Amino acid sequence: MPHPLRPEDLLLSRRAFLQRCGVGMGALGFALVAGAEAAAGRQAGVAFDPNFPLAPRAPHFPAKAKRVIHLFANGGPSQVDTFDPKPELARWHGKTLPVELKTERKTGAAFASPFKFERHGRSGIEVSELFPQVAKHIDDIAVVRSMQADVPNHEPSLLLMNCGDARLPRPSLGSWVTYGLGSENQNLPGFIAMCPGGHPIQESQNWQSAFLPGIFQGSYIDTQHRELDKLIEHIRSPVSSPAEQRAQLDLLRRLNQLHASRRGEDPQLEARIQSFELAYRMQLEASDAFDLTREPAAMRELYGDTVQGRQILTARRLLERGVRFVQVWHGPGQPWDNHDDLEVNHRKLARESDQAIGALLQDLRQRGMLEDTLVIWGGEFGRTPVVELPTAGANAGKVNGRDHNHYGFTMWLAGGGVRGGHVHGATDDFGFKAVEKPVHVHDLHATILALLGFDHERLTYRHAGRDFRLTDVHGRVVKELIA
Repeated sequence: MPHPLRPEDLLLSRRAFLQRCGVGMGALGFALVAGAEAAAGRQAGVAFDPNFPLAPRAPHFPAKAKRVIHLFANGGPSQVDTFDPKPELARWHGKTLPVELKTERKTGAAFASPFKFERHGRSGIEVSELFPQVAKHIDDIAVVRSMQADVPNHEPSLLLMNCGDARLPRPSLGSWVTYGLGSENQNLPGFIAMCPGGHPIQESQNWQSAFLPGIFQGSYIDTQHRELDKLIEHIRSPVSSPAEQRAQLDLLRRLNQLHASRRGEDPQLEARIQSFELAYRMQLEASDAFDLTREPAAMRELYGDTVQGRQILTARRLLERGVRFVQVWHGPGQPWDNHDDLEVNHRKLARESDQAIGALLQDLRQRGMLEDTLVIWGGEFGRTPVVELPTAGANAGKVNGRDHNHYGFTMWLAGGGVRGGHVHGATDDFGFKAVEKPVHVHDLHATILALLGFDHERLTYRHAGRDFRLTDVHGRVVKELIA
């Protein structure tokens, strides 16, 4: 229809003309995408704004899991002291092993586990005395004893486990999951990372969205705090009412959109606009989700009144409210990185987490959520079966800890279509290297995506002239882990 002549239209350059045409074609494409998202939302029974980037979407094929909680044992727990018993170490304790071990630093004689292992459940899987509560649920767990990473260093191994690449900026697993599936709650982030007391090594790179739109980046929560105002900064405005905030945000959005329209629809600016909107919507929803006093006293007691207990219970509440991916760090720093005093430190760390993890598995099952919630536990690598010799570093003067080991370590998965009561792969007689059915981190990622309904080779994002994916050019689905 006719409209007043605008002087700026008379000065339209060829580049500007093509840009406007491109935006128009993008709008046509978006209409198709929005229609698909709307269909996915109707299928899930969720009301949402189809223009919202985190609107729920259907995966490539029917999924066994629809949400993930990643329990990150930061620093590298020892596989031979937790879920991979090696009786041969007891025979060789204090002696030089009859095999050559390539380790990061100087190591000495065999170091037998100071912890006892017992069989549990119908499956009879052996679990260390460190995890008696987790052991009660071993028939729901698939233990992968043949994990492998690339290098024995924290920084690259953290990025590999979380982002699929040890060096280059890549989107994290949680970002890929929310990019593929969206979220089931518009008033909370789709991906939340909880780490008490600060950031781990590599900081927010562990939950980065990299070249994916910023809305898919993990939202960090410092779970050392109990009070909502400290858990989430600026959760309430001290000066404005909700109506005033809404008016301010509407004005800010109009100004930002005008700014963006003149700059080729900058994705970083669009991410900033979305973050403002999400922060506003979070004020009511987050107040409820993070308030553990709304849980019965018996439930809080089940998880335990510890940092780990509180954040794992909070994670369950977030998943219950439609958050797609929650990562719970045992940290910050590298608490499981026990180069010395391993017996004391591993016992302390397991005591901090075992009760809450066992409670989570029990709670999810009772609520009917375990069957479609994927639970993952493990660190960035494992530890050597031999003692680390004293150095000028972390274990100066002590001979009672283990060095880093990426050749063979253990992780486990539960729920979400996982084949419970199953042990996959094996390390050698001393627990150093995976020798049966090795599972690289890329394979783990491919399997996680398969449980969520995705072909890891088809879940891609076009960037810098090529299609990227979480597994890059690697990865195979470990079908034996899927029920």
